[in-house]
Amino acid sequence: MARRKESIIDLLMILPWWCSVIASLLAYISLYWILPALLPDNPFFIAWTKALPRLAPFVAIILLIPAPFSAFNSYRKRKLLDTQSGLDSIRSLSWKQFEELVAEAYRRKGYRVRENHRGGADGGIDITLEKDGQVHLVQCKQWKSQKIGVSVIREMFGVMVSEGAASVSVITSGSFTREAENFAMGKPVNLIDGKGLAALIRDIRSILGKPSAHDVPPLAPSSGQPVISKSETCPSCGGELVTRTAKRGKFAGSQFLGCSSFPKCRFTRSV
Repeated sequence: MARRKESIIDLLMILPWWCSVIASLLAYISLYWILPALLPDNPFFIAWTKALPRLAPFVAIILLIPAPFSAFNSYRKRKLLDTQSGLDSIRSLSWKQFEELVAEAYRRKGYRVRENHRGGADGGIDITLEKDGQVHLVQCKQWKSQKIGVSVIREMFGVMVSEGAASVSVITSGSFTREAENFAMGKPVNLIDGKGLAALIRDIRSILGKPSAHDVPPLAPSSGQPVISKSETCPSCGGELVTRTAKRGKFAGSQFLGCSSFPKCRFTRSV
């Protein structure tokens, strides 16, 4: 069955609420003043010159209708992230809520987020991210027990190449097979498992003031080779988390987890 083409109302429903307000205002100004002034002064267009200003308020009202729905959806997604208490609550979400949670997390990290509202429970590109002129793709897998295998990672890597994206992330509430992890190694493929996603949510909430970000130990180089925490990946970039020892400040001598790609990625978390 062919998919129904999205209308401007469908688009405004998923855009921020203020887009509806701007679209409504522009439509009213165009129909009431601009277009009538641009129409030629001849009998054929006289009827249009009179009709367009009368049509302006009706079109403006129609374009305003999506605004409250869009505002409510934004509020609902913010609350969805704020009410997560850990991995168990993440795993209790439906696949659609899971995608919305991931999208909201990246939205708060400063990415421009575009959700695929036409997808299904096991689609391809679920979320498209844009930041600093680069495009990043995300696929969400709300798989609670089954591990994500290498075939899924290969497929998404191929999608990334064909789309010309800078990276692709596969995010699950479960875990990945060793073959999947080996395939992603050394490629712009980020694998974020349930524990990593829970850490990402916790980190985002702490930045918002619960607890203070200043309570996180400062990142400092450790002596010798870092110890890789095999069970966890960096929720910010998908790299390996390593155990480091703080060298200065009030946390001197204490250990914490930091991203192995420092200083490119500065994610840290207490052990």
